[in-house]
Amino acid sequence: MTRLIAAAILLLPLLEIAGFVLIGGRIGLGLTLLWVLAAALVGLGLIRQGGLNAVTKLQSAVARGQEPGHSLIDGAAIVIAGLLLIVPGFVSDLLALILLLPATRNFLLRRAAQHFETRVYRREGGTMRRTTVIEGEFEVVEPDDAAAHPGPTGPRRPPPRIIDQSDDGPSDDTGNDKTGNAKP
Repeated sequence: MTRLIAAAILLLPLLEIAGFVLIGGRIGLGLTLLWVLAAALVGLGLIRQGGLNAVTKLQSAVARGQEPGHSLIDGAAIVIAGLLLIVPGFVSDLLALILLLPATRNFLLRRAAQHFETRVYRREGGTMRRTTVIEGEFEVVEPDDAAAHPGPTGPRRPPPRIIDQSDDGPSDDTGNDKTGNAKP
């Protein structure tokens, strides 16, 4: 993906120059300059209006308790399209027009949704509370088992002893037999 972006950045100026030569040669210098100026003005308008609309949609989605991802992707796509329109050239203008299509923005939304984690916030009692799910295992310790399994504030138990039951008799992990005498 990084290589694709790097290749696009390197190829875009070459494609823009080729577009100016091909299309500019057919429509003339005056129309080419008019096109570039008009596209830049439309791009500025898209950035201004699209950014404001995105903020408004984002605020209303959050107020309704909906996920604001669609509003963020729409706003970002419109602002990027505006930036592409400001860049002089026919190829960047074509890319901007493709980016302005709703189908393209929905495709980008689906692709982006695969890469982001969704967190749910719930409004309870006038405050926003974040719900977090933590998966894991647990063991229920009954009050009568509390002495056998003391908590962090209880007394420390000695580490368990390993008892070796080999042919030369039982012994613990210190090399002594059960009577405390050293093994021969």
